[in-house]
Amino acid sequence: MSFTTQSQSRAGSAAHLGGFVAELKQRYAQYRLYRQTLNELSALTDRELNDLGLSRSILRRIAYEAAYS
Repeated sequence: MSFTTQSQSRAGSAAHLGGFVAELKQRYAQYRLYRQTLNELSALTDRELNDLGLSRSILRRIAYEAAYS
C-alpha cells in the first residue's frame, strides 16, 4: 500500500496571491487611464478634434491604445 502526500507552503500561496493582487492593480490602473483619456478626448469640441486630425468615431481606439499598448 502506498500513500501520497501533497502540501503547499504558505509562502508559495502568499506569493501567488501577491502576484494576483499586483496584476489586478495593474489592470485597474490601465482601465483608469483608458477612462481618463477617453473622457478628456470626449470633452474636446469637434473643431479641436479636427485640428488634431481626429474624429469622434476613433476616440475609443485611441484611448485603448494609450492605456493598453
